[in-house]
Amino acid sequence: MTGFVIAISALLGLLIGSFLNVVIWRVPRHESVVTPPSRCPGCEQLIRPYDNIPVLSWLILRGKCRSCKTKISARYPLVEAGTAILWGLLAWRFAGSWALPAYLVLAAGLVALSLIDLDTFLLPNRIVYPLTVAVTLLFGVAGVLDGGLGDFRRALLCGLVVFAVFLLLHLISPRGMGFGDVKFSFVLGVALGWVSPATAFLGIFMGFLLGSVVGIGLIATKVKTRKDYVPFGPFMALGTVSALLIGPPILRLLAQ
Repeated sequence: MTGFVIAISALLGLLIGSFLNVVIWRVPRHESVVTPPSRCPGCEQLIRPYDNIPVLSWLILRGKCRSCKTKISARYPLVEAGTAILWGLLAWRFAGSWALPAYLVLAAGLVALSLIDLDTFLLPNRIVYPLTVAVTLLFGVAGVLDGGLGDFRRALLCGLVVFAVFLLLHLISPRGMGFGDVKFSFVLGVALGWVSPATAFLGIFMGFLLGSVVGIGLIATKVKTRKDYVPFGPFMALGTVSALLIGPPILRLLAQ
C-alpha cells in the first residue's frame, strides 16, 4: 500500500509540477494562472496537449518549440521532475498519516515560492496566504481523522513561536529579514511542529545554517557583496524539507 501511495503521489507531482511552472512565471507578473492557455514565448503559438506532457515532451522536442524552435528552459522539466521526486519522498515519509495531503500542498508551495524568490526577491502574498490557510486547515482535518488534535494544537503553537522569532528578527534588522519571510515562517512552523517541537527547531536552524554557508560562500567568491540581498525563502524551504525527511535520524544522533 505504501508503494502505491508513493507511485500515485509521484505521478501527481509531475502534473502539479507542470502547473507550478505556470505559477512561477505568471504570479510575479500579476497574470492569471488559469487563462490564457500556455503559449510559446517566441512565436506565441498555443502549446498542443501532446507537447505539454511533463518532462517527456521537453525531451522529445529536445528543449525547443515545435513551431519556431525557440529554446525552452531546462527549468521546466526540472521543476516537474523535482516536484514528482519531492512528493514521492513525502509520501514515503508520511504514507500512513492523514497529514500527507498537507505536506504535499506545502511542498508545491515551497517549490513555487523558492523559485519566485530567486527570480524576484519576493514571496508573493497571492501564494503565501492561500498556502498558509490551506495547509493549516489540512492539518486540522488530519488532527480530527488521525485522532491527533493534540498534534494540531502543538503545530499551531510551534507556528506562532516561529512566527514570533522571525518577527523579532525583522524588527531588529529589517534588511536582514524581510517581512515576506516573516509571513512565510508561520506555515513552516506548523508543518514542522506537527512532527515535534524539536523538528521545528531543527528545520529553522538548518535553514539559517544553509543560508549562512551559501551567503558566506557567495561573498568569499565575490559573486555577492555584503550589501547584496540573498533571498532567504529557498533556504527556509530547504531546511524545512530536510528536517521533515531526515530529521528523525539527525535528532536521534544528537540525543546520543
